[in-house]
This record gives sequence, C-alpha cells and structure tokens, in this order.
Amino acid sequence: MASIEELREARIKKLELLKEARMDPYTAKCSRTHSISEAIVGFDILSSGNDVVTLSGRVISLRGQGALIFFDITDGSGNFQCLLKKGEVKDELFKLFADAIDMADFVEVSGTLFRTKTNQETLLVKDWKILTKSLQPLPEKWHGLQDVEERFRKRYLDILTTPELQELFIKKSKFWEVVRTFMKEKGFLEVETPTLEITTGGAEANPFKTHHKDFDLDVFLRISVGELWQKRLMAAGFPKTFEIGRVYRNEGSSAEHLQEFTNMEFYLAYANYKDGMKLVKELYQRIAIDVFGTMKFKTGDFTFDLGGDWKEVDYRDEVLKQTGIDVLSATDKEMADKLTELGIKYEGSNRERLMDTLWKYCRKNIAGPVFLVHHPKLVSPLSKSCEDNKELTERFQVVIAGSEVGNGFSELNDPLDQRARFETQQKLIDRGDEEAMMPEWDFVEMLEHGMPPTCGFGFGERLFSFMVDKPIRETQLFPLMKPKE
Repeated sequence: MASIEELREARIKKLELLKEARMDPYTAKCSRTHSISEAIVGFDILSSGNDVVTLSGRVISLRGQGALIFFDITDGSGNFQCLLKKGEVKDELFKLFADAIDMADFVEVSGTLFRTKTNQETLLVKDWKILTKSLQPLPEKWHGLQDVEERFRKRYLDILTTPELQELFIKKSKFWEVVRTFMKEKGFLEVETPTLEITTGGAEANPFKTHHKDFDLDVFLRISVGELWQKRLMAAGFPKTFEIGRVYRNEGSSAEHLQEFTNMEFYLAYANYKDGMKLVKELYQRIAIDVFGTMKFKTGDFTFDLGGDWKEVDYRDEVLKQTGIDVLSATDKEMADKLTELGIKYEGSNRERLMDTLWKYCRKNIAGPVFLVHHPKLVSPLSKSCEDNKELTERFQVVIAGSEVGNGFSELNDPLDQRARFETQQKLIDRGDEEAMMPEWDFVEMLEHGMPPTCGFGFGERLFSFMVDKPIRETQLFPLMKPKE
C-alpha cells in the first residue's frame, strides 16, 4: 500500500497535468447554475426541457469503465451522480479527467439530466473543469478516522466522512435558533455584553487571564454571559434581555465540562424565581419538540421526560435525606467527615466548598427533570433570600440525568446585602479559594441607584449534549487540542 507521501507525490504530478492543459487547479471562478439540492428538486422539469445544467462539488466516488466514467459529487446540499462518456466530451477532456482527477477533488460539470436504466438521476457531462485539486486522499469511506485525537485534530475530515456528525451540528444550530426565536417571541431584547472584564462576575469559576496592552491592565475572559451587565440593563429600564455567547472557565475537562462553551442568559424584570421556572419549563419543552420531535430522552443510564411533572426538590431536604447532613446546622468537620465516609474527593475545606460537594454527590441520583430550589445563601451570593428563612435563597436549578443544566434565581437587589455577600466571597478568595466569586463594587453602586425585582436564568450547551447523549466535547465543532509534540 502506498504511503501518504507517495500518494501526495502522485497527485502533484496530476496537478502538473492540469496546468499543462491550461486548467487553473485553484480557480476562484465557479459558474454553477444550480446547487445539487436544486437539481434534485427540479429534476423532472430540468430534464424534460433538456436544459444545460452546471453543478459543482467534491468528487466522493469514482468508477471507470473504459469509455464510461461514473462519479458522484457533493456540494453540502446533496449528492449527485455524473457520467463522463467518450463522444459526449472532447477526447482530450475525457483523457485529462481519467488521468488527473481523484477522489476529493472539486470539479464543475455541465451537461443534461437523464435517468439511467436503473432510474438513477444522472448528469451526462458535456464539459468540465477543475475547481480545486486535492493533494491528499480522504479517509477510507466506511471507516473514516478511527483515532479520537486525530478525529478532533482533523475535524473537517471527520465531519465530511460522517453524515450523522453533519446532522448533529445542523441540529445544534437549530437548537440555538429555537432558543433565540422563543426568547424574541416572548419580547426579550437580544444584547451583547463584554467578554473582557476587570472582574469576573456572575458565577463561581476560575477565569482565564490576559493583558490589555493599551490600558496596561490585566483582564479576564468572562465566565458568565454578562450577568452583572444584563442586570445593569434592568436598572437602565430594559424589562427583558437575553444573550447567547461564548463563556470561558479555566478548569478541568470532563464529559460535561469544557473550558470554552456557549451559554444563554436571560433577565426578566418584575418577576421572581417562580415566574422564571414557568418560562424555563416552556422553553425546554419547545426545544425538545422543535429540535428533537420528542419529550423523552436517554442520557447515559438515565431516562427523563420533559413533558412530565417537574417537581421541586429542596436543596437542604435532599442533602439531609441522602446523607443525613443538615447543611445549615452541621459543622465543617461533620461535612468533611461525611465526604470522607462516602469516599468523595474534594478540594478546599471552606464551608461553601464542602456544602457544594455534598450536593454534587446527591444530584447524581436524580434522573429529573426537577427544579432544585432554596439553595443556602453561602453558595448563592447573587440570589435573593427566602422571606421565611434568610439562610436560604430563591434560587432554582434544572436537574436532569444527575446534573445541572440550568441555573436561575430571584436576583438580589438589596445593595447592603450584596455588599456583605461580596465581602464574604473576598474572604474566601483571600484564603485561596480560586472558584469564589470576585466582588464587583461598581455593581453594588448600581444597585444603590435601584434595580427592579428581577429573575435571571442561564443554561449552556451541556443541555444539548445531554439531549443527544454525547460527551460535550463531541458536540463542539472544533474542541481545543494540545499541539502535537
């Protein structure tokens, strides 16, 4: 079997043949009259009128039979069979095609449409030209790229040779299209907020840091989709806003976590977390039906039905039920001992991390969909406290398949309370907690000018990965890869 380098050398010789024939192997001009999908849809009319049709695409199969050469091309909208026949094209063009064209080349073909004896829609080629000469072959059709790392490094080949992967990304595009359409139908204004921030507000995560040369200032890539900025827009008088955008978190990778991903956040003035839950349930059900045509899904070992009941699960009660620990009254040592007993590794020994780790153990036993509600104030620094228990908050998270796929709350708009919570977060940072939330004192000043009662909510592409039952990395077009050594 020839090596890749030998195949490449052979193709370079064919490239020279095209040049000698005065064909530009990398032309910028394409004169197609129809996309392949248009030719398929209009086949009966185009073939009955004997119209000259010009198609363009990549050669994906090539079958020579003496005076006949059958080949298929694809342009992304569909595939089409073509026939090159001696006597129908100039002899020199027939020979040049036979000698110089390979699988993976891009060609332009002109001719008339007809049906073969087997009723196959076909273009009888009268003329052709090269559009792009490929110098390397495609992966073998039925096996494609087998090595996972190679698949991600050469994603263009992975997608090209895996039709179901193409469909996955078409579906993902529709996923965000449905979200955007839903929000606009509900009267939300789409906005754009900064991706470079002086402080990373809106979530608890380790940020990426870079340097702004003009200001000579260290800045961070955002870890939320403009949470504190969109709240400023509530104070500015916009009653409904949303944003879909990229988020960056300098943390570990897993089947559910990546360092760069897409999130959506909305903010709704004059509403609380109960109003948010109603809207979110409607949104998720719209996604399920419009994108997937079903409410029922399987993710890993879990099955869940978004059309069924979405019961509320109380954070404190659930942890107590599963572990015997009351997160409000237990000591730090009791929580740490319980984690050790359960065989759970945890980082950091501050109360917030211990509490959060206990909950993450518990959530793995919940198929959902459920709304997790009433998180302790310590793990919810931006959420309004419950009226009947100030140690708990009006927060809700969507839990399916043992994981959180959405987070929202009645936004804290008491500037004095917010200042106190930021001071608590600053103490955690001072003790080395890299995931504690950075205080944003300008945001506190904004609250002193007044922000209406507001519900905020956000979710990311993890939801899509759960709906298609794939690791999140598989659902990204170009996941970050380490350079080859």
